[in-house]
Amino acid sequence: MKAATLLVSALENEGVKQIFGIPGEENLDVVEALRRSAIKLVVTRHEQAAAFMAATHGRLTGEPGVCLSTLGPGALNLTTGAAYALLGAMPMIMITGQKGVLSRKQARFQVVDIVSTMTPLTKMARQIVSPATIPAMVREAFRVARQERPGPVHLELPEDIAAEEAPEISPVPSHSIALPVAPSAALDRAAKLILESERPLVMLGAAASRPRLADALSDFVKRLQIPFFNTQMGKGAVSGGSELYMGTAALSERDYVHQAIDRADLIISIGHDTVEKPPFLMGPDGPKVLHVGYLPAAVEEVYFPHAELIGDVGPTLAFLADRLEDKLSRAGTLLPLREQILARIGERAEESRFPLTPQRIVHDVRQVIPEDGIVCLDNGMYKIWFARNYRTRVANTLLLDNALATMGAGLPSAMMAAMLHPTRRVLAVCGDGGFMMNSQELETAVRLGLNLVVLIPQDNAFGMIRWKQAVDGFPDFGMTFGNPDFVAYANAYGAKGSRVERADDLAPTLEAAFAGAGVHLVTVPVDYSENIRVLVDELRANAKETSNHD
Repeated sequence: MKAATLLVSALENEGVKQIFGIPGEENLDVVEALRRSAIKLVVTRHEQAAAFMAATHGRLTGEPGVCLSTLGPGALNLTTGAAYALLGAMPMIMITGQKGVLSRKQARFQVVDIVSTMTPLTKMARQIVSPATIPAMVREAFRVARQERPGPVHLELPEDIAAEEAPEISPVPSHSIALPVAPSAALDRAAKLILESERPLVMLGAAASRPRLADALSDFVKRLQIPFFNTQMGKGAVSGGSELYMGTAALSERDYVHQAIDRADLIISIGHDTVEKPPFLMGPDGPKVLHVGYLPAAVEEVYFPHAELIGDVGPTLAFLADRLEDKLSRAGTLLPLREQILARIGERAEESRFPLTPQRIVHDVRQVIPEDGIVCLDNGMYKIWFARNYRTRVANTLLLDNALATMGAGLPSAMMAAMLHPTRRVLAVCGDGGFMMNSQELETAVRLGLNLVVLIPQDNAFGMIRWKQAVDGFPDFGMTFGNPDFVAYANAYGAKGSRVERADDLAPTLEAAFAGAGVHLVTVPVDYSENIRVLVDELRANAKETSNHD
């Protein structure tokens, strides 16, 4: 048995069902071992997409996704995906090839020190130098990737080590690990802080969206009846259909949801990760903050909690609720603000202007996506609008990246969601800028026979940066480009393409695309003049009016 076969056997022991990537000559022994295994090799058209897919597997399942590349340029193409998983706390294993370490007949051709490159982008990066170490190293890699805070791990397998004969070594068995719960004294202090609060508010952050947490969080909110809001990556952690939902902090300040945040005297911050763009800015005169998390809070200029509950979040919240249920007479003090906040956010959602407004696009998408349907966002101006306006009712049904916030991840993440949930509707929303960064993966989606719809809000520009440029008073320069005929482009890959030409055609076009199955691309022109009108002028006026009333 070769070392490559031992590696694949160790991956099977971890429950790996598929590996995403593009092999090279340094991986050929691994490829052959995969051919003989039960693991499916999913060949993508770019290594970056393979990493995005593996990371999204980790995000949606809690189990590390696995991706594969060759040495040098192939391995370097995984680095954006590594950062995506590291900042987004997504468990992932990256396996890369390398020239031989015992002999090197091609000298330094294509040789880059990938282990050193990956070290700051991962939780662990190791080169495999002996077949005998493979079972233990793979087990450790998966343990580290899953462990809070989850993230990526890199293993490099040189081609001569991969080809070596390996000893008969059994895989290292995995075992479940029970996380500690916050101690009673800390729970008592937190309960006292909440009991003394007059205007409490719950915030759900990125770590609140761990797949295992949905029931525990929903139960906590239901038992205490404290209204809640969420960060962008905490969206969906508790049903957005709840009568306690106050909104999403898509901006750091001055949005309508900040009317509640600014009035709160205590924010119970569950799972907040400061890697996200701040949902609010702490200051000396702001509310007290109770941090509830798997790990202690990272103290930042805009986030410095006054108390912490550290431990397994689900059981910790259950013990906290045991101390507080039916004792919070002021739990709903901020709820009267809810109706006005949600009404203002939902304004102009059915406006028939053409090109379509972002509000109308979000509204129509919500109409055609069932409660368990999954919307995967790339990065662009529309992300703010979806974060603010799109109501989620099931956990992890609006996937967005508010950590690395890289363009190009929307299509691959939607492909992974469609693979994991083939019976649910999956929609990728990608701006024309982000879509073209990984548009070649349409071929992968078609080849895999996925049922997937891709919606492209088209403005022929890098819309978010163009908006920031305008807000900062700079001339409109350097942000526009041309595009291919997206309908013809989709058809060229064997997908179907549609173009929305009237405001009222978006919802029916999306409905028909889902009904037709397969891969379907829909392009719709978007009017981003709303960015200035709402997100700058309107919110600035609202902040001034609120300040005058105070």
